[in-house]
Amino acid sequence: MKVYYKEWIQTIPVSMEEAWEFFSRPENLEVLTPVDMGFDIISDIKDKEMYEGMLIRYKVSPILGIKLNWCTEITHIRKHEFFIDEQRFGPYAMWHHEHHFEEVAGGIKMTDQLHYAIGFGPLGPLANAIFVGAKIDEIFGFRYQAVEKMFAGKKVGV
Repeated sequence: MKVYYKEWIQTIPVSMEEAWEFFSRPENLEVLTPVDMGFDIISDIKDKEMYEGMLIRYKVSPILGIKLNWCTEITHIRKHEFFIDEQRFGPYAMWHHEHHFEEVAGGIKMTDQLHYAIGFGPLGPLANAIFVGAKIDEIFGFRYQAVEKMFAGKKVGV
């Protein structure tokens, strides 16, 4: 099974405290996900601080409106530095997503690193080339734009 790697880097003009407060709240995933994904958190996590071992259950519709169950676990947290979520069950054979935060001039550099694998044996690489890789890029592109709009006009000196 092939493991794919993608990385996205974004600088946002906020303090570390503000960045951490927003991105470490799982309920904020809904505003960072395209509407056409049918993303719906079904775990009772509203207003709960993220912790290692936290399980987050979702419904997603990545293709043709077909609802799929997805469950990720927050496996590692180092406050104001990084957190990691990993799929426990869902649409991928493997999902390991690292969220890194670093203070830089003008705000916070946020780096998303994603390792993922697709099942389907020899059809997995074909599915990634035709659809899955592009869909992941679309989702993270949406996220990038949503973050840009959300924090537009802010200025922070480091």
